[in-house]
Amino acid sequence: MSVYAGLIIRKDWNESTDRDWADVLATLPLFAGIGKRGLRRIAADAEFAEFLPGDTVVSARARGDYFYVILSGRAKAIAKPAARTLEAGDYFGEMSLLDGEPRSASIVASEELHVMRLARRAFDAALERHPSISRSFLKELGTRVRVLERQAAQRTP
Repeated sequence: MSVYAGLIIRKDWNESTDRDWADVLATLPLFAGIGKRGLRRIAADAEFAEFLPGDTVVSARARGDYFYVILSGRAKAIAKPAARTLEAGDYFGEMSLLDGEPRSASIVASEELHVMRLARRAFDAALERHPSISRSFLKELGTRVRVLERQAAQRTP
């Protein structure tokens, strides 16, 4: 069983330690290559939040204040051209923190949702201390752009 699954089964999120949060971060490709000490430093600034089905986690066009990692549950990213489902291991909120623009999508909990979140200040500090995170974001954003370009090309007659 992965550390991630162990935390999900325990469901004692509010009693999790920085070490627990660091273990969760270590399971995400975004944080690959960061040592345990670095992950614990990031985790020290993380907080836990939970949402009920139908709760809006973030609203489109709102100011971005947090970066979110889904620990358990599902959420729907509602944006154009299409909505997509987010689940354990997915993250969101990075675009607004990276470019300073308002949120591009609303995120609504589809079921009970548990997230770890980092405030803008902690997110920025993590990027400064660990450039590999920035490279991971760039790679992910590049992948997203390519997918959107392919979709647009398929719709063009």
